[in-house]
Amino acid sequence: MYIDTHAHYDSEKFNSDRHELLASMPESGVDIIIDPGCDEASSRAALALAERYDFVYAAVGWQPEEWESWDMYSPGIVRELARHPGCVAIGEIGLDYYWDKEHKEIMYEMFVTQLEIALELNLPVIIHDREAHADCLEIVRRYPGLRGVFHCYSGSAEMAKELLKLGWYLGFDGPVTYKNARKVVDVLDITPLDRILLETDSPYLPPQPMRGRRNDSRNLPYIAAKIAEVKGLATEEVARAASGNARRLFGLDS
Repeated sequence: MYIDTHAHYDSEKFNSDRHELLASMPESGVDIIIDPGCDEASSRAALALAERYDFVYAAVGWQPEEWESWDMYSPGIVRELARHPGCVAIGEIGLDYYWDKEHKEIMYEMFVTQLEIALELNLPVIIHDREAHADCLEIVRRYPGLRGVFHCYSGSAEMAKELLKLGWYLGFDGPVTYKNARKVVDVLDITPLDRILLETDSPYLPPQPMRGRRNDSRNLPYIAAKIAEVKGLATEEVARAASGNARRLFGLDS
């Protein structure tokens, strides 16, 4: 029933039990997982997982925090990896001014270059936007042919309205369950069900009942239940709708 559209099972935090955990996912109700890369090594690791498990897909790309490893060869590597049959998106890519405000120029170059590769290859994108809302919105407005998701959406409701008009999806993760999550609840109020994706960002951002523990895709029901509460719907209805959205956006096999 559930599709986790953003989980980093290539992370070293899963080294002790990665394969046992992934093998348990289908019986836990998790039908599909998308593992996004953050640089060349993690993108290749995500593709290796996609080769091993028929329910795991990869996204490939350079996250803004990984600017130090981006060089003249990186765009060609992204193109090469994106042609792998297990790749369904370019990501995660974007801008991050929370960790680094000193290297905006190279982050901008990385972001725009990868957006253009996505357009070239007709792939959706997974966008990482942390405290860079205005710049991310201004950039994606320039590319009306783009499609994709703003991962772990943290912008305002006003920005969400703009993105929804442009056809973007919004990803919701564990923070939607937190007691201080007023802003994200306001965003949920105005986001139609057909534009919502479920994510865990595992091993990070566990939902409220699991805070302090390593996150994994089996926690998706907590996120779906909170969205259902806000929307006045059944949890199963949210899960079905979000899964349908994921299949459409990423071209997943039904």
